[in-house]
Amino acid sequence: MSLLRDRRDEFDELGVRVFGISRDSAYTHVAWSQVLELNFPLLSDWNGDAVAGFGVEQPDYRGMRGVPERSAFLIDASGTVRGAWRYEPAEVPDVDELLRAAQALSS
Repeated sequence: MSLLRDRRDEFDELGVRVFGISRDSAYTHVAWSQVLELNFPLLSDWNGDAVAGFGVEQPDYRGMRGVPERSAFLIDASGTVRGAWRYEPAEVPDVDELLRAAQALSS
């Protein structure tokens, strides 16, 4: 999250709006936003609709169900998914790769 925060201007220059989303409550997101000093919105998928819709639910995560895989999506203005990346739980998304994909769409 802090990588996206720190490089938000680069996404803005490409016309890309950055959002974070998780199954956490909106109240938890307020706390995370403050602690991490985020400069983009966090969205709550409390009911798991986005997890199911994007097909990123892990079958079993330490005995818990409905936990999403760490992932990133590039969605165009019409709502079409133009890129999708999945990461291991400890893996940090490659922001340079995401920016290159966004640049390719804007060219």
